[in-house]
Amino acid sequence: MRLPIEPRHVAPRLALGAFILNSGLSKRGADEETAAQLHGMAKNTYPFLEKVRPAAFVRLLSAGEIALGTALLLPVVPTVVAGAGLAAFSSGLLGLYLRTPGMREEGSLRPTQQGTVLAKDVWMLGVGIGFVVDELTRDSR
Repeated sequence: MRLPIEPRHVAPRLALGAFILNSGLSKRGADEETAAQLHGMAKNTYPFLEKVRPAAFVRLLSAGEIALGTALLLPVVPTVVAGAGLAAFSSGLLGLYLRTPGMREEGSLRPTQQGTVLAKDVWMLGVGIGFVVDELTRDSR
């Protein structure tokens, strides 16, 4: 039986999977203040989240991160699927970076000190897109 993962994908999947899984697990027991902060930032960028209670938002965020981290870590999940999830997740994070005031220097894409926390997530988008492109073009090699 051949696993749906290429050897070259193992290291980035392990690194990203562990990072995202840890992030999701750390949000599981978020207190009300933390939930309110995370929700506040998210709803300012994505207004439809206004209708979601902060505690519910953090539970959903945590579950999503745990699912994505686990998908990246499990070699039975095809890389194209894990990569698509990673690209979607990191796109949402980059949306926060691009739309939240104070994250970027005036008139620039360069991050402020506060924005570096979100700007660094551009590498996750690159890896996710790379996984998808690599898998979709694999048969043509």
